[in-house]
Amino acid sequence: MERQDKKQEHLLDLQWVRRALLLALFDIGIIIASSLLALMARFDFSYAGIEVPYLSNLYHYLPIGIALNLIIFYFCRMYHSLWKFVGVHEVGYILIANGIAFLVQIASMYMLQYSMPRSYFFFQILLQTAMVSALRFSYRFLRHLKEVKEQKFSGWNKWKRVMVVGAGEAGRAIIKEIMDSKFLSMKICCVIDDDRNKAGRYINGIPIVGDRSTILKNVEEYKIKSIILAIPSAPLEEKKEILEICQMSGCELKTLPGMYQLIDGEVNVSKLRDVEITDLLGREPIQVNLDEIMGYVKDKVVMVTGGGGSIGSELCRQIAAYQPKQLIVFDIYENNAYEIQQELQRHYPELNLETLIGSVRNTHRINSIFETYHPDIVYHAAAHKHVPLMEDSPNEAIKNNVFGTYKTAKAASDNGVKRFVLISTDKAVNPTNIMGASKRLCEMIVQSFNKISDTEFVAVRFGNVLGSNGSVIPLFKKQIAEGGPVTVTDKNIIRYFMTIPEAVSLVLQAGAYARGGEIFVLEMGKPVKIDDMARNLIRLSGYTPDIDIKIEYTGLRPGEKLYEELLMAEEGMKETANKLIHIGKPIEMNEDEFFQQLADLKEACYQDDVQIKEKVAEMVPTYHMKA
Repeated sequence: MERQDKKQEHLLDLQWVRRALLLALFDIGIIIASSLLALMARFDFSYAGIEVPYLSNLYHYLPIGIALNLIIFYFCRMYHSLWKFVGVHEVGYILIANGIAFLVQIASMYMLQYSMPRSYFFFQILLQTAMVSALRFSYRFLRHLKEVKEQKFSGWNKWKRVMVVGAGEAGRAIIKEIMDSKFLSMKICCVIDDDRNKAGRYINGIPIVGDRSTILKNVEEYKIKSIILAIPSAPLEEKKEILEICQMSGCELKTLPGMYQLIDGEVNVSKLRDVEITDLLGREPIQVNLDEIMGYVKDKVVMVTGGGGSIGSELCRQIAAYQPKQLIVFDIYENNAYEIQQELQRHYPELNLETLIGSVRNTHRINSIFETYHPDIVYHAAAHKHVPLMEDSPNEAIKNNVFGTYKTAKAASDNGVKRFVLISTDKAVNPTNIMGASKRLCEMIVQSFNKISDTEFVAVRFGNVLGSNGSVIPLFKKQIAEGGPVTVTDKNIIRYFMTIPEAVSLVLQAGAYARGGEIFVLEMGKPVKIDDMARNLIRLSGYTPDIDIKIEYTGLRPGEKLYEELLMAEEGMKETANKLIHIGKPIEMNEDEFFQQLADLKEACYQDDVQIKEKVAEMVPTYHMKA
């Protein structure tokens, strides 16, 4: 392999030498021609009219001048550049080399006492510079003509016609790369920019045709197939507005990830990605500096129940990056647990990882794990969460969510766990379904345990998570892939949304703030209409809503609300150092009475009592049970 590499390098060296020698031969011809023409210019372009002493001096000096010029050109990198990519740097090399050659020629002729007309020196260097530049630029020009010819013969109409939105630095960089590359089947047709001063101007010959209000008109006029959003520094609200216009065109949409690409000088076509539904949330991504607050997991034994799920697995990823003494992934689903185990082992080979299978409903299994591993921190993410399914199997919701939480919390308390963090939901607020009511009971359990235990018990409550298992985005994508229809329960239904990494980073920060008994409420931004989200996703997939893909309204499912709340009125609200995390004041309750009610509820659910919802309603006064 090494011999092959050396052979390849040798061939490349020979290729460069051949090209450099050929270029040097052309330069020799240019030096001779420019010298003769400069002298002829002094004598009315008549070779016969040139005075003999001047002509003699020129012929005697030419070998010396050629040698000096070639040496100067070599050291000024005139034979090192790839002239098919000639640009600003190469122009600089040409000007520097010829400037030095000009001074050297005057000095050497003076020292050798070869007199010449003064105008000769200026004419000669101007001609030489022009001819040397023309030689080098002609390579790129001829290459461009060849490419245009090839494009015509290879089917110009097959090239993707592209509009670029943004005439700033990112837009210029993208346009330049697409135009310079022969590997990209794109043709930039026009540019859009909201700066009115740029309208009617050109970038690399591409017209800036107007602002965002002209996008749809110009898509039709230029027969655009793809739109590139190249304004990484714009606020997300502004990007959202532009993307919503672009969606109406039915074109393929691409965008740059963010401003850091500009800062790092990494703006290129390879960085483009498809526009995603998260781009249309219209808010800045939530940023949490975990480096400042994750010291509380370092060198600690951390356990994540439901560790293979959407939230649990992301908790494991982020915790693994902060050097826990040991990370325990606990999940009943072996496939999920296996996937996160393999991922963590690949990315964190030094991590002390235990992946355990079992149910939080199994008292003996939970107790044995706590007795064996003695976790310092527990994140309890194991739960049944699908609202319609739990409405049909309410006893299972209570067994898993309520008593799974009770058994895990009791094992944590009995085994000296320092901190227990329950993952809750906005559906626990004034619940209208058994899933939400069960999670409200979970919150009540951890608040009750916090009063009788040395363990710090807290809950973190947030809304819907984009892309999590069973959430609307994967469902919509599947329905679109199957040709529709896309099902929305109600045209007016709204939800709060957050990405999985955003939610988990805030959960981890809330864990750092925990002192025991709090219900942390995460700021979810503005609510989003599910109908708008479905329509946007259809457009992002290249279809037109209600024409290519139908939208059907199926009616609210059992237990479903038009909107979710994040905090009950009686809980109040207190801010934390992070303005995105709030603390709800615990509601006063009789713990002895509550634990007795739990015992009765346990007996009822394990007997599959058909009145289980009514019994839950007695314990959760805010539960509005629907018939």
